[in-house]
Amino acid sequence: MQGLSSSRSKHGLGRALAITLLATCFPHPVWSQETVHTDIGDINKEKAAGVFAKQRPYSPYADRNFPTRPFFGDTHLHTSFSMDAGAFGARIGPRDAYRFARGEQITASSGQPAKLSRPLDFLVVADHSDNMGFFPDLFAGKPALLADPTGRKWYDMMQSGNGANAAMEIIVAFSHGTFPKDLMYFPGTDAYRSAWQETIAAAEEYNEPNRFTAFIGYEWTSNTGGNNLHRNVVFRDNADKASQVEPFTVYPPFGSDSPVDLWKWMAAYEQKTGGRVLAIAHNGNLSNGTMFPTVEAFGKKIDADYVQTRAKWERLYEAAQTKGAGESHPFLSPNDEFADFEIWDKGNLDGSVAKTKDMLEFEYARSAYKNGLKLEKELGANPYKFGLINSSDAHTGLTAMEEDNFFGKTTPQEPGPHRMTAAFIDNKQTGVKVMDWEVSAAGYAAVWATENTRTALWDAMQRKETYATTGPRIVVRFFGGWDFEAKDAQNRMPAEIGYTKGIPMGGDLAAAPAGKVPTFLVAALKDPIGANLDRYQIVKGWLDKDGNAQEKVYDVAWSDDRKTGADGKLPSVGDTVDLATATWTNSIGDPELIAVWKDPEFDPTQRAFYYGRVIEIPTPRWTAYDAVRFGVKPLPGTKMTLQERAFTSPIWYNPQ
Repeated sequence: MQGLSSSRSKHGLGRALAITLLATCFPHPVWSQETVHTDIGDINKEKAAGVFAKQRPYSPYADRNFPTRPFFGDTHLHTSFSMDAGAFGARIGPRDAYRFARGEQITASSGQPAKLSRPLDFLVVADHSDNMGFFPDLFAGKPALLADPTGRKWYDMMQSGNGANAAMEIIVAFSHGTFPKDLMYFPGTDAYRSAWQETIAAAEEYNEPNRFTAFIGYEWTSNTGGNNLHRNVVFRDNADKASQVEPFTVYPPFGSDSPVDLWKWMAAYEQKTGGRVLAIAHNGNLSNGTMFPTVEAFGKKIDADYVQTRAKWERLYEAAQTKGAGESHPFLSPNDEFADFEIWDKGNLDGSVAKTKDMLEFEYARSAYKNGLKLEKELGANPYKFGLINSSDAHTGLTAMEEDNFFGKTTPQEPGPHRMTAAFIDNKQTGVKVMDWEVSAAGYAAVWATENTRTALWDAMQRKETYATTGPRIVVRFFGGWDFEAKDAQNRMPAEIGYTKGIPMGGDLAAAPAGKVPTFLVAALKDPIGANLDRYQIVKGWLDKDGNAQEKVYDVAWSDDRKTGADGKLPSVGDTVDLATATWTNSIGDPELIAVWKDPEFDPTQRAFYYGRVIEIPTPRWTAYDAVRFGVKPLPGTKMTLQERAFTSPIWYNPQ
């Protein structure tokens, strides 16, 4: 393996890594929590040497103050309090959404019993800030709303079973500025305040430190012209601080469609309350080239203030969810055989403008990372230095994202034979059409935190020690440094070595020591009830000597003792999926992978980023399960299998 110092899979690693990764994977402290910088920081060898000069306790697990496991959750779930979710038919409110995420069985809006395979560790109910609480009142037929002709029309559509069309009318009206002002639930009104206070109260009731974390949050939904610039705002705080404000909206006079104004609101919140908030953007793939600008944003040339401010407030990016994956795109990464994964690239959010290829560069995380290196070189800061998570964006109140337990994005897409053949978006004017089968069963956020509390999880998000999973609960490690050796991949406690010699995902490597090359210690463990692993890859991006952005994907650890071919490519892991029964076997792939990898093409003068990507063996997609359960013949072109994956927050190298 080119650049690979050492690796082990199931044949050499065995049960030790499984135990270590799940229960004991973090070490004795190398430096105190107080010395961990906002971006995790550089390696502090002096402090590390001081710690290891001391007498260490017999127990290798004593005195640890670092996380011991990843926590899995969802930072992006909608309930009936969101105007579009309510119109689509969602009747589950915030309290039942938290109950479901905690592992309880509830009844879905479609009348079906629903339960997760395993409880989640945390959840953000992120209902849309504009018109929050509007639809429960409309559905209840409040006279003030029915007095408006449009309100009456939408109410009648919902009562007659035509809620999906009502929802699309509402989305289009909101996107294009034609939503009736008389129907708006603006901040400052009793109805709006009541909905926000109920949102907070639900989070407070179901937040149980060290068992389940219920975050307070909302979604700011800039969608001018149908171009998606949405952000989820997540509070670190409890009700005492969050109750002092009301969410920032898009519609004036109480809001704006500019992220710059959202950042100002966030700054004002922190100044007023002493609290903390962060924003998570998502679905750049539906922004039609506006999510990650490089020249101009909202009519103003991008300058140092813009890049610094965006980097401060937007610490994470939601890279995959029900409306498609946004890590990479085959047009942008033609040499990446795994780039074509759950792609939505037909148009903007409502299909009102079709996609053109020139938009793609400014929509996907990997290209944003590359352009961020350019902007940092030019302006002194990188606006796209974000970590990665996934989440659901489900509008059902159900964060059910497993392929065999997928309850859709909206209530009409909850399990039933219709969703295999129905259209989700069908814009006759532009020809943009998205079928229900194209909706993705993704994903979850994984957070390496010291404990399951609001403060610990939020702090881990802030420092970007996170990774994204498309649904499976794969355990993933990614450490970077200058001194990892082949034997480090043979150690029973890889995390101890990782934190001793390097930094975790989300961190920074400063200028290279003389003669040193970046080395990476990587490890992954399969979901205990999921599929085996195909491979662990490292994605590198850098600026060449001419200032042009480049990228390359390296296979650094893989299963089944395969050998790379003459072209340097790793052969396929194979496929055991039986579509007739929607089953697969773990007779291929490995349950765990671990390796030490050295960058074989490192130039210490070039800015770069590295992130890990773990690929599972092929398994049935939710469409395959539906085809068997409902006896429905899939439409031509329907994807029936997939290779689930996880991708980590990067580690950045800066030569300055």
